[in-house]
Amino acid sequence: MSLRIVFMGTPEFAVPSLRILVENDYAVVGVVTATDKLGGRGKKQLLESAVKKYAVAQGIPVLQPTKLKSSDFLDALHQLNANLFVVVAFRMLPEAAWAMPEYGTFNLHGSLLPKYRGAAPINWAIIEGEKETGVTSFFIKQEIDTGDLIFQEKMAIGENETAGEVHDRMMELGARVVLKTVQAIEKGGYTLQKQDDKQATKAPKIFHETCEIDFNQPTQKVHDFIRGLSPYPAAWTAIDGKELKILRAVKEIAGHSHKPGTILTDNKDWLKIATPDGFVHVLELQMEGRRRMSVADFLNGYVF
Repeated sequence: MSLRIVFMGTPEFAVPSLRILVENDYAVVGVVTATDKLGGRGKKQLLESAVKKYAVAQGIPVLQPTKLKSSDFLDALHQLNANLFVVVAFRMLPEAAWAMPEYGTFNLHGSLLPKYRGAAPINWAIIEGEKETGVTSFFIKQEIDTGDLIFQEKMAIGENETAGEVHDRMMELGARVVLKTVQAIEKGGYTLQKQDDKQATKAPKIFHETCEIDFNQPTQKVHDFIRGLSPYPAAWTAIDGKELKILRAVKEIAGHSHKPGTILTDNKDWLKIATPDGFVHVLELQMEGRRRMSVADFLNGYVF
């Protein structure tokens, strides 16, 4: 079998998966990615997706549809004459697209499905205190993240590891699983496994307003919430009418008489915030309108 692949993805997370296919001499005949957007200082610079930048550098044709159901896009996709679509960190596809190729369309998802179906699986796995996560390749069907499983690979989550750190390790693991999946499809060497919907959990998109820290929660929950949202969109609390993002912290389980949310600091080297059963020691933070910094650097210019 000779595979002709269309790769669909947008952010940095997807680039290693595209790269590993190119470097293993698979025929990637096209890339579908997000449209260019204005950004940078003053939002005056036209920004290309990470996947587009790599594809252009490799001379791969790029499609950037605004509407995935448009006949113009579907016609252009059909003309690429691909027989396999690979999706990594992209939008939800209409059936007219994912049902198009002969060998189907598979997606790489950043969790051990059926756990953490949805837009933010890495964040939610950490927020919920999971000790491990992983990646799953599966064939797409209509309901999001519900298709038959092809391969899964597990990875541990460190006690103090942030979502950003898990993301960076996972995108390399994910690339290896994408390659393994393509090789298996090429050889016909795989057995599909249906998902058990009874075991499913959700990982919905995260919004800024839901990232405020509740220090009335147990220390472990607060700690997991902070690292599960770091570096983006970031857990935050309000101090002196300004938003303070907490980007890295460690936990201390200890008895005390302080009200949850009380800030204790020597105004020099350390800052900790009380919870019902201990403290969260802040290591890195970002005050509204300022850059990310260590707590010592922050305290050098801020007195409580």
